[in-house]
Amino acid sequence: MRSNLKSADNQFLHPWDDMNDLDRNERTFLVRGEGVYVYDDTGNRLLDAPAGMWCVNIGHGRQEMADAISEQVLKLAYNSPWALTSEPPALLAAKLAELAPGDINHVFFSTGGSTAIDTALRFVCFRNNLLGRPDKKHFISRVNGYHGSTYLASSCSGKAKDKKFVDLDDRHFHYIGDPNPLHRSAQQSVEEFCDQLVAELDDTIKTLGSDRVAAFVAEPILASGGVVVPPPGYLKRCAEICRRNDVLFIADEVVTAFGRLGHFFASEAVFGVVPDIITTAKGITSGYLPLGATLVSDRLLAGLDQTGSDHAIFANGYTCSGHPVACAAALKNIEIIEKENLLDHCREVAPYFQQKLLELLELDIVKDVRGMGLMACVECEQAVAKNGEGVAEIIDRECQALGLIVRPIYNMCVMSPPLTITRSEIDHLVEMLRDGIQRASQVVA
Repeated sequence: MRSNLKSADNQFLHPWDDMNDLDRNERTFLVRGEGVYVYDDTGNRLLDAPAGMWCVNIGHGRQEMADAISEQVLKLAYNSPWALTSEPPALLAAKLAELAPGDINHVFFSTGGSTAIDTALRFVCFRNNLLGRPDKKHFISRVNGYHGSTYLASSCSGKAKDKKFVDLDDRHFHYIGDPNPLHRSAQQSVEEFCDQLVAELDDTIKTLGSDRVAAFVAEPILASGGVVVPPPGYLKRCAEICRRNDVLFIADEVVTAFGRLGHFFASEAVFGVVPDIITTAKGITSGYLPLGATLVSDRLLAGLDQTGSDHAIFANGYTCSGHPVACAAALKNIEIIEKENLLDHCREVAPYFQQKLLELLELDIVKDVRGMGLMACVECEQAVAKNGEGVAEIIDRECQALGLIVRPIYNMCVMSPPLTITRSEIDHLVEMLRDGIQRASQVVA
């Protein structure tokens, strides 16, 4: 049976599949999950440190989610979002407007983070066309930022290795520096590094022309870029520059929303910024069903009905926009987060999580440990085994043998455990990660 599954799985082209390994991949088969743990097909229990893919915020195997999804499937599994609607998306839109900062009161539903970002970029261009600003179509994002896999979202992303063999829009997208303080010069303070980053954004807008720059797109914390926490005050100062130059600020909260940093949305609560647009996905349903959302400020919508343009239709949509079952899952997910005080729990255990991980700096191979809330990265020195395998991949393999899943990215191990994680589970996670790093150190030595 296992060999049949392996053969079948190799017919599934997974995200980021390496064509050199086509039909030869050996992936771990998971069969069930419970709390912060998942179980593979041989019965091994694995602590799910990445919470799937930054998303299983309420933990695995929640009966309440299964019941809510089943109930909505039996009640109404689908309706066209064009001329019809249903109760779940209406209630969810109202709830998100209540939770979002400032005057962000309108929501466009899509299918995930990529389509949420794609929608945001298309809406900004659509709005500028209506306002008679057809040249205001350039976007600024950051090196090592990640915003998705659609054509526009991947063009907006700044991870060089992801761009090597794919076609992108290289005319309208521009990148400023990675805000990782680890990359500053030896003589530079964190404050001076922040000044440099902010000045770079200001200079880039001036060089391109504020009449041509539409928006600055930023994750509050670069997630797939290595859990990069920017210097204090960086995001707020960037937002102020955007306001002065009539450039919109789009906060990509696909990862940081729904409790990851202890708040439903992190932009204002953690970083003091009220964006013009927020995109989110992942934790909105805790990964139980696919759903994305693009939240738009009332200010951006005001007056669009008075531009004099006939049929000013925002021709953007998906078959599953506002899918009733996905929206019912999101409503239940939010209810669980509120009922179980998971935001408070995250804020309570996060400092312990970060402090325990800092103990790994004792290991020679560990270069940096960083994070915020229940997001963290352990960055190791660049090293490869004789077979060419990278250090993070080796750590992940060794950790799985010990009962832990981490997400390997080049020489980094990133983690974002379920919000339900306890202190004893954090201890167990760090203990296994320490052992996995030490084992990997012997392989790459």
